Amino acid sequence: MFRNILVRLATCAAAVSLAAPIAAQAQQSNEDWQTIDVLTNMVANAMGRSAIPVDRRIKLARCPEQASVTAIDAQTLAVRCASLGWRLRVPMTGPTDASPVAASFVRPTASAPVIRRGDNVRVTIETATYSISYAAIATQDGRLGETIALRGNDAKSTLSATVTGAGRARLDD
Repeated sequence: MFRNILVRLATCAAAVSLAAPIAAQAQQSNEDWQTIDVLTNMVANAMGRSAIPVDRRIKLARCPEQASVTAIDAQTLAVRCASLGWRLRVPMTGPTDASPVAASFVRPTASAPVIRRGDNVRVTIETATYSISYAAIATQDGRLGETIALRGNDAKSTLSATVTGAGRARLDD
């Protein structure tokens, strides 16, 4: 009887020792949100703001390279993993009129797209007497000055507009 108990204990110990690396590997396959929080706070602090931590319940595959963090507007940061194709929006808190410390690394370069496919875009139509703006969704990436295709609320309606900034475009005549 004592021998059966020892055999069972040894079997349980072997099962636990095999399960531990599998659990550790499963934990490592999800994104490390502490690293993302540090990156978003660095960018937000450079803008004179602070970033809200990412919800730990979100389960995304770990990005094989460092995720990129860019400012969408004065209230939101975008965290992207280009190789896996996932994107998160991280809200920021604090005064919007705070002077940035050194936000030069946050601004996109001339060759980097300021609008990504799937981003919400504020489209404006301006004339001398009025200005109208509405929301659309980008169907392609766009750089400053490029004309991109957008989709309105109706999935069938498409339009073209010129990119004027991050999340903004202008409808030309």
